[in-house]
Amino acid sequence: MEAKSSKIIVFGAGGRVGRAAVAEARRRGHEVTTAGRADGDVTDPAAVARLAAGHDAAIVAVYDPGARPGEFFPAVARALAEGLPAAGVKRLVSVGLASVLPTESGDLLMDVPGYPQEWREFYVGHGAGTEALRAAAPEALDWVVLSPAGDFDHEGEPTGGYVPAPAAADSRITPGDFARALLDEAEAPTLHRTHAGVSAA
Repeated sequence: MEAKSSKIIVFGAGGRVGRAAVAEARRRGHEVTTAGRADGDVTDPAAVARLAAGHDAAIVAVYDPGARPGEFFPAVARALAEGLPAAGVKRLVSVGLASVLPTESGDLLMDVPGYPQEWREFYVGHGAGTEALRAAAPEALDWVVLSPAGDFDHEGEPTGGYVPAPAAADSRITPGDFARALLDEAEAPTLHRTHAGVSAA
């Protein structure tokens, strides 16, 4: 059954994942607003509320290479938690990071022996953003953080599907298939106030 057309705003629409989300949303017939850095500061609740007004759902795939991750991602989370409900947006689907997802053993992927540690500050900052969202989001905002269970496959062809999966270093998913997961959760939420991973089907 086709989902009814909605108005969706994509923050971070210029990045690879953001572009894939925009393309998938438009393919499904949704009205899409793209929001990039030039449109407003995603760490400012007032800017978030202004940009998101009149939308049904928000997809967020933002990154600022010039900011400290431990400050940027929590600031984004708090701005979304305040700004989206103020704009009347009820559903948030945010793009997370596999590094801070549990593996099958229960250990976080970033703590698995052999996992690259040179970007640990980035991993931890991403995780702090999810925790800030968990702490700040009111009941009126139904949110989920989705991430690849491992990493993106930027060269492969989309399979057309995806499956929920625990974190695994060798797991891969194309941006196109990941965008399907983002839009499915935006249209018909099944995951609530959690961080979940997906892998190629």
